[in-house]
Amino acid sequence: MTVRPRRWLTLALAPIVALSFLGAPASPASAEPGEGTSAAPDEAGGSVGENATLDDVLESSNRRFVAAKAAVTKSTSAQKKLAAEIRIAEGRRRALVPEVNAIAAQQYRTGHLGTASFLLGSQGSADFLDKAVSLEEINSLQDRKLAELNKAITAVNSKKAALDAEVKKQQNNLLVMKKQKEAANKALALVGGESLTHGVVLAKSPVAAPAPRDSNGGFPGLPCNVDDPTTGGCITARTLHMLKETKKAGFDRFVGCHRNGGPFEHPKGRACDWSLQDRGFAVAHNADMRTYGNNLMAFLVRNADRLGIYYVIWYEQIWFPTRGWSSYSGPSAHTDHVHVSML
Repeated sequence: MTVRPRRWLTLALAPIVALSFLGAPASPASAEPGEGTSAAPDEAGGSVGENATLDDVLESSNRRFVAAKAAVTKSTSAQKKLAAEIRIAEGRRRALVPEVNAIAAQQYRTGHLGTASFLLGSQGSADFLDKAVSLEEINSLQDRKLAELNKAITAVNSKKAALDAEVKKQQNNLLVMKKQKEAANKALALVGGESLTHGVVLAKSPVAAPAPRDSNGGFPGLPCNVDDPTTGGCITARTLHMLKETKKAGFDRFVGCHRNGGPFEHPKGRACDWSLQDRGFAVAHNADMRTYGNNLMAFLVRNADRLGIYYVIWYEQIWFPTRGWSSYSGPSAHTDHVHVSML
């Protein structure tokens, strides 16, 4: 059965109308990070263990960042390729327009009388047969071309929608990696940066139980009226709480708190010196001592607000909660112990 020219014309024009909603291909998204992100998949750069150092976290974050950026570049390249495929499909559609116009012109010349009138106007049976065959072949051919074109455009649009979603996902992933990288750098800066720890410090420290505060949420001054278990002198209740929490966190090498004389916090029972070894004090001369000092310092700094810490000194550097790290050049270089003073 032949397809009526008017129906064929409708079929021919359908993809043109549909393509008007397609619009021009979107410009490939930038491979550089923009705004916003969330957790990165472990496979992007490998997860870090429970006892990971900040150096491990930084390396993992950088690996994930590079992997995410590469994925965005790959998706963006594929989007460019797909945009070219869309242009080819539109070219095929445009090539059919003259044929569509020819059919429309023929229909106009027959006075819109339809297929039957067109065929009945034949000059003899042979002419009638030729017209019927010609019309059938043209309709069949054009219907097939239009079906193929519609199928191709549908497939391209489907791929483009999926790819746009993939590019967005990869961009979001890249932003997550960027934030993780920034967070790792910030965490390293909190504990003195590469210059102080060389990254050889635990990425996470145990969380200390909070010290008691006053009704306003602050740390009031306390008297030195608690027995010091390290020297036999006195310390404040807040210093004792810090001492217990630090030991509970695993830092149980030699420590001394109260000390007579001097203008600072030791004689007030508000300071302790944590040695790097089990007896006495000695300058860090091996990796174990230096790592122990790094991790002890990190525990105190990360829990400063919970414990009520005033400042920490370690390896010629001093840290205040209000201003961070700076160089220290007091009477001791503090390369043989970690000093902590309490509010």
